[in-house]
Amino acid sequence: MANAQAITGVAKQAALGAIVDGKTLKMALYLASATTNGSNTVYTSTGELAATGNYTAGGNSATNANTAGLTGTTAYWTPSASVQWTSFTSSGAFDAAMLYSTTDSNRALAVYTFGSQSVTGGTFTLTMPTNDSSTGLIRLA
Repeated sequence: MANAQAITGVAKQAALGAIVDGKTLKMALYLASATTNGSNTVYTSTGELAATGNYTAGGNSATNANTAGLTGTTAYWTPSASVQWTSFTSSGAFDAAMLYSTTDSNRALAVYTFGSQSVTGGTFTLTMPTNDSSTGLIRLA
């Protein structure tokens, strides 16, 4: 077998662990008309749903009882519970959620998109995937 250039799995796990392990995390929802994406470095209220209808500016907490895992050379992490808004009425159609760390000055970690939603007096749940190297919410392969 030939030598191969690579970042080791344990280095990826350590890097991901430094970002998520033990941090206080939140998820905020963004209007379909917003331009929130991977270029955001911190949480922004620009384009976020209005703080009405049982939605609070800044979003809801993402339960963080998992630590960064490793399978082979893929590091991964997923919140340990779904993020949910109850008795919720959205201020408009929304199609994105930003995961960010309040521990680290609201550092943006990721933006996830989904089909456009509008909710009136209902429950909206972001169901988290299995915390593994194939489907983890954050994966460093």
